[in-house]
Amino acid sequence: MAYFGHRLCRAFSSSALRSVAVKHVVIIGGGQMGAGIAQVAASTGHQVTLVDTSDAILTKAVNGMEASLKRVVKKKFADKPEAGEAFIEKVLRSVSTATDANLAVQSTDLVLEAIVENLKVKQDLFSQLDKAAPAHTIFASNTSSLPIGDIASATSRLDRFGGLHFFNPVPMMKLVEVIGTSSTSQETLDSLMNFSRALGKTTVACKDTPGFIVNRLLVPYMLEAVRLHERGHGSKEDIDVAMKLGAGYPMGPFELLDYVGLDTAKFILDGWSAADPNNALFAPSPLLDKLVADGKFGKKTGEGFYKYK
Repeated sequence: MAYFGHRLCRAFSSSALRSVAVKHVVIIGGGQMGAGIAQVAASTGHQVTLVDTSDAILTKAVNGMEASLKRVVKKKFADKPEAGEAFIEKVLRSVSTATDANLAVQSTDLVLEAIVENLKVKQDLFSQLDKAAPAHTIFASNTSSLPIGDIASATSRLDRFGGLHFFNPVPMMKLVEVIGTSSTSQETLDSLMNFSRALGKTTVACKDTPGFIVNRLLVPYMLEAVRLHERGHGSKEDIDVAMKLGAGYPMGPFELLDYVGLDTAKFILDGWSAADPNNALFAPSPLLDKLVADGKFGKKTGEGFYKYK
């Protein structure tokens, strides 16, 4: 009986370990973040299916991955160009594309969403995929600001739902924030941690709080710089120089806001302000609001706090 019990425990343990290992991942969203995650996952031996609404978007994403891989190869395989070409071919062979998300998730270990930062859109997506994906499949969101628990509430797999917040550009940035809700199982968290580490990333465990760790500290810092400027206590140029040379930051807060996107920063801030209107850190910025209203989002539009044309 003891022998039987021992074998039974080992069988359960082996089964649990198998369920934790992520070998195939479906990434929903072929934008910069989704394509970046797909590239890194495929480069580290995972099978990847990248999903978006049109073949044109997916072709652009794959072309972007190939261009990024060529830059990697130029450094990594400088003395072995043939090995570099073989590496690129191997990575791209590991990536398939699809426009039917329901079909794509029918045999995968992990579904990772990297689409527009809109709660209802994400909830609708996961509610739909919840019916199509196998019971063991873990769901995760790459959201940078929305509550993971709110997104997960649209599904029946609360214990198999978490957050994986990557940073842009994904191939270069080493950090992944792994977010668990009060319902996320330890097995799911372990799986998400192990997957992220298998990508060569450093992981930090986060609670499901506004902005997790990085953005919860970073966004108020950037907005305080804007308020300092609004009060006439420093020019944006001087504030940027001060933080770069005085604090050792690679970019000043205004440069960083332009890089992140002023529309993105405002979206995050507005969401936090709505949830916690009495928190002065989340108060709106008239200058930021005006720039966004004028369509000046930063580098991606050619103008934000600075001009890039």
